[in-house]
Amino acid sequence: MDNPVWENSNYEILAEIGEGAYGKVYKARETGEKQRLVAVKRLNIGADPDAGIPQFMIREVALLRKIGYFNHPNVVKLLDVSAGLRKPGLDLTLVFEYIDQDLSSFLSTAPEDGLGTDKIKDVMRQLLKGLDFLHTNTVMHRDLKPCNVLLSSRGEVKIADFGLARIYTNCIALTPCVVTLWYRAPEVLLHSSYMSSVDIWSAGCIFAELFLLKPLFQGYTEVQQLQKIFEVIGLPGKEDWPKESPIHYNPAWARRDVTTQLLPSLNAEENNLLNQCLAFNPAQRISAYRALAHPFLAGP
Repeated sequence: MDNPVWENSNYEILAEIGEGAYGKVYKARETGEKQRLVAVKRLNIGADPDAGIPQFMIREVALLRKIGYFNHPNVVKLLDVSAGLRKPGLDLTLVFEYIDQDLSSFLSTAPEDGLGTDKIKDVMRQLLKGLDFLHTNTVMHRDLKPCNVLLSSRGEVKIADFGLARIYTNCIALTPCVVTLWYRAPEVLLHSSYMSSVDIWSAGCIFAELFLLKPLFQGYTEVQQLQKIFEVIGLPGKEDWPKESPIHYNPAWARRDVTTQLLPSLNAEENNLLNQCLAFNPAQRISAYRALAHPFLAGP
């Protein structure tokens, strides 16, 4: 707070609300006429200012500018960007609309008997509308998880944190080190090629979590995460295993029981949508657009 960078700022910092590998996020208030609350994300760039702004930071700002043009209600809005010198290095400051909480904190305070079906439908509809917008504009989020899904006091759902997001094409080289482990699609865990369907897998994990109030797959290594997944969805056929994966097919991962329901506590309609979101083969995974037309979400 005593940093001179803030002294000439257009924002009054009220509280620190988050911290990541590259900087901190603050709740702030505009000092001008509007006096609106904002979230200020301050990224710290290395000690050598001559090295410039890292590519991933430029990419995040460029993507936010691109999608911000459309002003989609289910994607967090970037309001301002500024860069400033400090000793040593640079600061890049991103200013976003302020949203009260994320889905993770919301779920942590949910009643023990769970969320109502109407609330689950509402959250998933908005989340999938945001994903459909991103995917239509060839943007993969690549790190969808409850703490990157914001939920306002008015019930608005907004996708946030585009630090790992990418524009995708048919021939892009993509890193396997994306998506927090518990929400990571099998093709990413298997170090195979992937597309926007990785976001649908993550959305399916979130869908299950809205019912369970806890993550569906909680592994602590990539292999353990795969085992957790196969315990629920079953081991896929060898023909569906990515040929380029360095991880070999292991029949020992097959679960003993055979069931058509992923989660016995869900009804047939809910399980059907979850099953299509969590299809092992990404080509068979439902799109955000089609998921919105699924009977569970399209109905009242």
